[in-house]
Amino acid sequence: MSSASPGLAPQLTLNNGILMDQLGFGVYKVPQADTARLCGEAIGCGYRHIDTAALYGNEEGVGTAVRKFLSTGDHQRTDLFVTTKVWNESQGFTATLRAFEESSIRLGLDYVDLYLIHWPCPAKNLFPETYKALERLQSDGRVRAIGVSNFKQAHLEKLLQETSVVPAVNQVELHPWLQQQDLRRFHDRTGIRTEAWSPLGRGAVLSDPDIGRIAVELGKSAAQIILRWHIQCGNIAVPKASSPERIAGNMDIFNFELDQEHMSCISSLDRGQRIGSDPDDIN
Repeated sequence: MSSASPGLAPQLTLNNGILMDQLGFGVYKVPQADTARLCGEAIGCGYRHIDTAALYGNEEGVGTAVRKFLSTGDHQRTDLFVTTKVWNESQGFTATLRAFEESSIRLGLDYVDLYLIHWPCPAKNLFPETYKALERLQSDGRVRAIGVSNFKQAHLEKLLQETSVVPAVNQVELHPWLQQQDLRRFHDRTGIRTEAWSPLGRGAVLSDPDIGRIAVELGKSAAQIILRWHIQCGNIAVPKASSPERIAGNMDIFNFELDQEHMSCISSLDRGQRIGSDPDDIN
């Protein structure tokens, strides 16, 4: 862990030396009409990391919020960390470069902090070629770091064999019911940061009775307990929230700690239960 970020979340150092806030604001399924406002709320609460994707259809709103943040003159572009992703239909070297240009136009940004392959789509077998386009974008200074999303260990092993740059991040479904411990250990061995999408299990894990018991004991919400668990595990997490109260509440997790008993209890909740799709099934 590194020093405090310009926002409230601690930062982690990626394998190329750049810093990434450990807690970000995810905008999956946030309507384009609401994105700029909700991102503005998040930035106002101290978030400095925003996670979007071409698929989400709201890159324009993210860009609007970023430019509004910068327009005050008190902040620099380096104070915000923006992630977007190339969608499955745009895989392949040339198609990925074109997709990135389109995302850049929608975002209205000179560069993107992190660019990810959204899914491996293993049946297409285009992800190594797609990743080589990401390597080109990084070498050209268009992106600061590159990585992948929803990659299993076998996909990563193939990628590491056929490309040159170790992914900075693998963003995967990860929550107390799906802890992906073997994959996280592989990440640790290879220098890849683990990032959790759906860190609350799309809300399903909030009803877990053990999470609820710890929340009552510590006077926190179930969401805060789960997000604090992610932080103490060393994960990056990008929860989505659609109300100012939840946006603020998700960031309010840096004034307490889970003890070893709490951490062990949550670690025992792993069911291997996916809320989303299996990466081998998405093509």
